[in-house]
Amino acid sequence: MNIAPDLHTRSGERAWLKILARYKKPDRRRSAFELAVTAIPFAGLWALSWAAVHYGHWWGLIFIIPAAGFLLRLFMIQHDCGHGSFFAHRSSDDWTGRAIGVLTLTPYDYWRRAHAEHHASAGNLDERGVGDITTLTVSEYRALSKKGRLAYRLYRHPIVMFGIGPIWLFLFKQRLPFGMMRAGMLPWVSTMATNFAIAVLSAGLIWLIGIVPFLIVHLPIVVLAGAAGIWLFYVQHQFEDTHWSEGQDWQFQHAALHGSSHYDLPRVLRWLTGNIGIHHVHHLSSKVPCYRLPEVLRDFPELRSVGRITIMESFRCVKLVLWDENRKKLISFREARAVA
Repeated sequence: MNIAPDLHTRSGERAWLKILARYKKPDRRRSAFELAVTAIPFAGLWALSWAAVHYGHWWGLIFIIPAAGFLLRLFMIQHDCGHGSFFAHRSSDDWTGRAIGVLTLTPYDYWRRAHAEHHASAGNLDERGVGDITTLTVSEYRALSKKGRLAYRLYRHPIVMFGIGPIWLFLFKQRLPFGMMRAGMLPWVSTMATNFAIAVLSAGLIWLIGIVPFLIVHLPIVVLAGAAGIWLFYVQHQFEDTHWSEGQDWQFQHAALHGSSHYDLPRVLRWLTGNIGIHHVHHLSSKVPCYRLPEVLRDFPELRSVGRITIMESFRCVKLVLWDENRKKLISFREARAVA
């Protein structure tokens, strides 16, 4: 029987790091298998979608939806590679991540740097702005001008966040690594090399099948996968009882365990999303491979209830847009007006 540390004391939270260390070692054959059963179906579904367009069987465009799901799963594998947890071999992880980045339109080294900053500062009010969703406190929002408040409301609107946002991020913003000037040349080299590889792959496919079929098939897949990815990232940190703190009050273990959700998805969606819904465990120990995260919940069931959110509960998270410093919770614009 596993004896779990206290989930609500600082010493207990630090003890979890030692416990999770035993789950860090990946099975490289399993990792290769997970990559194959994701990449091969994605290619097959992409081809079926093109065939539907080519032969005029427009009902076949339904294959775009599962293709987007498998592209999302490829991104989750790229995510594990960025943490060095997929193969636990730096060169293998990096080159696998770079290759997948051509499909996900995500420059690997650029994204890895930004995501590392997110992990190092998640839940820290003093370190917001890199690799996360912009979240203002109630007092910061009230201090804005009318134009500033309007801009923030537009940014947090679901149509912008989950519709326009993925298009802007994956098709345009990630083509140039602005904000990484101090990180050296690697993010720039990675971004330009990824852009070149995307251009070559796209040109080859356009030459084979034509530009219209390519755009009809590939753009919806990328946008759907991007929207799903942003939704997952949103729900993993933007829930009512998440944790934010500042200064010396911020502690990595506490912020990881209580500032990240357990998005409890049905089995099929858990697989497609690479178990990323077990986000509190992932933030506490990012070296645990995605396919080993369920083992942690199996061995320590008390972690299942920490930050747990169901699908229905997750829809209510969209309205939570401001951090209430007094009540230590996310609230809606309407609640902020009521408080005022």
